[in-house]
Amino acid sequence: MTREVEFGDGTAGVVSLDTPVLRHPANPILTAHRVNEVWREPHLRVTTVHNAGAAVLADRTVLLFRSHLRCGISVLGLATSEDGIGGWAVRPRPVLSPATKGDLYADGLDWRDIAEVESGGVEDARINPVEDTFAVTYSAYHAGIRNRVRVSLALTDDFTAFTRHGPILDRDMRNVVLFPERIGGRYAGLFRPNDVGPGDTGGTYTQIRIGYAQDFRTGPWEIADEPIMRTGAGPSAFSDKIGPGAPPVRTRHGWLNVFHGVRTTMDGNPYVLGVALHDLDDPRRVRMSSIPVLFPSRADCRVADTDYVHVPNVVFSCGLVRRADGTIVVYYAGNDTVMNVAVTHEDVLAQLCDRYGQDPLTGRLLYHL
Repeated sequence: MTREVEFGDGTAGVVSLDTPVLRHPANPILTAHRVNEVWREPHLRVTTVHNAGAAVLADRTVLLFRSHLRCGISVLGLATSEDGIGGWAVRPRPVLSPATKGDLYADGLDWRDIAEVESGGVEDARINPVEDTFAVTYSAYHAGIRNRVRVSLALTDDFTAFTRHGPILDRDMRNVVLFPERIGGRYAGLFRPNDVGPGDTGGTYTQIRIGYAQDFRTGPWEIADEPIMRTGAGPSAFSDKIGPGAPPVRTRHGWLNVFHGVRTTMDGNPYVLGVALHDLDDPRRVRMSSIPVLFPSRADCRVADTDYVHVPNVVFSCGLVRRADGTIVVYYAGNDTVMNVAVTHEDVLAQLCDRYGQDPLTGRLLYHL
C-alpha cells in the first residue's frame, strides 16, 4: 500500500508500509535559537524546544511547546504558522509557567494550591479539542517532592487566555490525552500511571489505561484498574515503557492513537513512535501495530556542535493534525531538544495495525515471521 502525502508547504512524497512516515527535509522547524530571539530576558532564555501539543485555529497551526529554562524548570510557550511548517511566530513570553496569583482560575480554586502543585514546572502539553474549546492537559511537577507529578487541566478558546482547572486526579499520572467527543454518553481519556518505584521503566510505565468522566472539566475521572494496552517481558520495541502521545483523532478505521514506546538497551532507553487504533464505539478494543512508525535518528536532532542536547535517541510526539484526505501531520521532538514535523497517512497506519499487529495486552505478535 502507498499513499501520496504533502506537508503543506509544497513538499510532498509517498508513504508505505516500509516507510510509513516521511520527515520534512528542513527539520528542525523550531529550536531554542528561534525562541531566544524573542524571549530575550536572561531568566527566560531556553535550552530546548520540544514535546509540543498541536492544533489548528483560524487557519493557523498552533504549537504549545515545552522549553527548559536555563535554571532547569520547564515552561510552555506558543508559536503559530500559516502553513504549519515554517515562518513560526513565537509569543513574546511563556503562556503557561508555574502558577501565580495573577493567573486565571476556575471558580472554587485556591490559587495557592495550584501554585504549590506547579512549583517545579509545567511540561508536555496536549491540546485536546473538546466541545468547541481546547482542553490543555499538562504535567505539573512539585518543587519539593521528588517525582510528584499531577496532570492538570487548562481551558482556552483562543490560545490567548488560559483558565486553570487544577489537577484532574489526586495521584501521579503522565501523558493524559482526551477523546474529542463523548463516547457512550461519557468523556473518555487515555492515562499512563507513574511508578512509585525508583526506576522510570517497567511496572505501570508499561500500561495505558482508559478513564471516563461525566464532565471533562470537573471529573471525577474513573480510571480502569486494568490496562487496555500493556507491554513488557518480551522483546517488543515498546517492552519497557509506553504512553499516549498525541490526542486521538477520529478516522474511518477507528480512533488513531500515536503513542510512544521504549525498549531498554545496553546504551540507554531509545524512544520510538508507535500506532494503535481504538474502536470508535468502544475504545477499550485496540488494534496495535508491532512495528514502530518512527525510530530516532541523527536527522531528528540537527544542532550546532556547541548546542545543548537534552536526551539522546528520543522521538516524542504530543500533537498531530489530521486533514480531510486522511493525511496526518505529526509534530514530534528530537532528543527532547528541537521540534520536527513529519507526515503520514491514516490508511497506511491502519494497514500496519491490521497486518502486523501485536496483542495489546500480552505483546505477542499476531502474525507469523
